[in-house]
Amino acid sequence: MFMAITWSPDTVWLLMQKAWWFLIVLGVLVAFHELGHFLAARWVGVKVLKFSLGFGPKLFGRKMGETEYLLSAIPLGGYVKLFGEDETEATTQEDRARSFAHQSLWGKVLIVAAGPGFNFILAYLIFAGWLATGAPLPIPSFQDLTPDVEAMVPGSPADTAGMQIGDHISGVNGHDISTRAELFDAVAKSKGQPLTLEIKRGEQSKALTVTPAISPRPQPAAQEPLYYLGIEDAPPLVTSVVQSSPAAKAGIQVGDHVVKIESQTIHTWFQMTSLVRESPNRELHIEVLRDGQRVSLTVTPSAEKEMVNGQSVEVGKIGLAGPGSRSLIRSSTPLLSLYDGLRATWGLTELTVIGLYKMIVGDISSKNIGGPLTIANISGEAAAQGASNVIYLIAMLSINLGVLNLLPIPILDGGHLLFFLIEGILRKPLGERQRELAQQAGLVLLVGIMIFAFWNDIERIFLK
Repeated sequence: MFMAITWSPDTVWLLMQKAWWFLIVLGVLVAFHELGHFLAARWVGVKVLKFSLGFGPKLFGRKMGETEYLLSAIPLGGYVKLFGEDETEATTQEDRARSFAHQSLWGKVLIVAAGPGFNFILAYLIFAGWLATGAPLPIPSFQDLTPDVEAMVPGSPADTAGMQIGDHISGVNGHDISTRAELFDAVAKSKGQPLTLEIKRGEQSKALTVTPAISPRPQPAAQEPLYYLGIEDAPPLVTSVVQSSPAAKAGIQVGDHVVKIESQTIHTWFQMTSLVRESPNRELHIEVLRDGQRVSLTVTPSAEKEMVNGQSVEVGKIGLAGPGSRSLIRSSTPLLSLYDGLRATWGLTELTVIGLYKMIVGDISSKNIGGPLTIANISGEAAAQGASNVIYLIAMLSINLGVLNLLPIPILDGGHLLFFLIEGILRKPLGERQRELAQQAGLVLLVGIMIFAFWNDIERIFLK
């Protein structure tokens, strides 16, 4: 509370910007979610009494038709109030026809499921529209995020410390980690001081001390030095070959592992591409490992102009993609983007479900749970990087919101769907007392999760 007195005007302005973008992002997510409930209820024939963005006291409201549209004070959600959620509300035959409680089981399921369903639809519309422009869309798999050693630079800090390809890094300086981002963040903040890494190698666990070194790659001027371990890069494994490219004409195939270029042993994707870029219009002899056999090929990189440090230079390219681009989806035509949008939505949904499961069973640290402060922080950062980043963030969070709302926790949409499943099996709804107890337990659980997420936010943003 007293810290606010010492904040500079720039800090206050930055916080205001993040708060603003938080409201924009969350407002879009909540509005689309509640729109799903609203439209489904209207379609089924249930009377909608209120449509609110936010909870708590009303800030602004206007009644149009039979529905009051509200903007409420607490911007952490929203709600749609339906007529007849309590069976006793409907006293006449006409009321029962417009009452939620008196709808068929499938009608009630549709109304409840439409909220999270619209979150997935929002993500799909964003992804399909993005891909229709021809721009690549990053949809990472779980393999892209885990801190596994896939490639290693010879003589690097990781190599010197005894790390091996295939190692899984589970901790840094006594703190559990579960993502590459956490590992590389620790390396970046190390300032060259030794790090103790917990390594899982097969069935064995061991601790290794690694001292990050300044990265040999070109670094921007007037910035803190960038540190590396030598495992940040991807292996020189071909995952895609552009049709009619120099690589395709040379006979390079998907699945080839590049082991040598001009008698120089290749260990990483960056090492390979650096040699190619330095050799426009120059014939290169490449050796690849294919199905356990070494195959010798000859490729001549095409010459293309690129801007490097403000100057136009000629670089070599052969038309390959590797593990670093395995998470990218591209659509060759706007029509194909309709299908690829589904692929992207499914891929990110699958990643969210797998991540949630691994968090529940303990494979991923619960410290990755973020609350409103984290969302505000990443919303502000996304806005600073451009509108496309905000749009991508909305799609990603929309899928997260859809998945979380489908969890079978009473008070969430998934909890209501669980009640309807039980009703379908028993051929009668649960008793009012049973529903009340379940919802009270769900509320306690949900409040506990929110407090935990909020504490994670404080640790992540203020106590790091």
